[in-house]
Amino acid sequence: MQFKDLANELVLHIFHSCTSVEDVLSLASTCRHFRTVFGASQRLPILYQAAEAEYGPLTEAIQIATHNASQPAHIVRKVPLSFALLKQVLKIGAAAKRWENIYPSKKWKDKFEDRRLLTTEECYRLRRAIYRLWLYSKAFHNARYTRLTRTHKHVVLERAELLHNWTTPELAEVEDVRAVIRDVLRHQICPSNGTIQRKFRKRHPESDQQLLFNIHLNYPPPASAAFQQHYYTTHQISSSAKFFPGDVKSAYSLKYTSTPHHEPGGEGWGDDIPHYYIIEDMAKLDPGQIIWLKENAPLKGMVECFVNEMGDFFKNNGETFGQTLEWVLQERGEDAEEMRNAIMEEVAGVTC
Repeated sequence: MQFKDLANELVLHIFHSCTSVEDVLSLASTCRHFRTVFGASQRLPILYQAAEAEYGPLTEAIQIATHNASQPAHIVRKVPLSFALLKQVLKIGAAAKRWENIYPSKKWKDKFEDRRLLTTEECYRLRRAIYRLWLYSKAFHNARYTRLTRTHKHVVLERAELLHNWTTPELAEVEDVRAVIRDVLRHQICPSNGTIQRKFRKRHPESDQQLLFNIHLNYPPPASAAFQQHYYTTHQISSSAKFFPGDVKSAYSLKYTSTPHHEPGGEGWGDDIPHYYIIEDMAKLDPGQIIWLKENAPLKGMVECFVNEMGDFFKNNGETFGQTLEWVLQERGEDAEEMRNAIMEEVAGVTC
């Protein structure tokens, strides 16, 4: 039997069995009959069902796309489905899905024998944790919450209300993901002087060059409008977006290469205490911004320019999720350190 002779009900069943949006669109392009059935049917429900299978839970991603300052973050918003909303959710979901490949290498960085791909259920829990951490960052890591107000009780209670929506095992999943994200920040996006030294020696074992490290974090002046159009925004997540179009690959090769115009030691972000506080600041970025920086901003100067766009509130104002988590767990009679130990032992978290 030819495709054009299949009953419409059977074709619709095939569409509903697709597990990705790309599969749905590819199937619709197979022949005129399939495209006609897809166009005449409820395209939106089919696409959302495929998106749920690929990027779910979409309910959590929708909270990110629809959040604004006019409504408390802990209130779950139910909004009508639309193609405009679907487009935003797919961008958020694509960014979250890229963490599925990063998580195993960071989670089992020192346990090579345990490293494996995540199961379907673990991928679902990972994406859910990513969405929830993303929502927290979008709601509370912005100019409305300055360093001076972070410890005010009414602000802490406002942040805690969002975490009250989630069970303790679900909070452990978020904390597990947060540890992986901080590892990416610490070793890849904002490496310490020691990390730069180690990687330089690994790449150039025959070199006796002494790297020159800057002990101060000197933020450059704000980027010009000509550069800003290439940067990430919370409404534009694209793996093809570039800081300097065409130059990212060459920038990666330059990072640990000494030239008359580039000193590898300048890529370091300090050691010990200064580096710790830089990571605390950078941890305010949402998972979409962090994955974008990892893929598109290999040089320190690129990251610094990105930070300048965040505004004055961003500097010397560390993330607050860890503090809020400890507050909520204390309310529940739990201990944050015990949770973190359970995550390390894989008794709690994404892969428990």
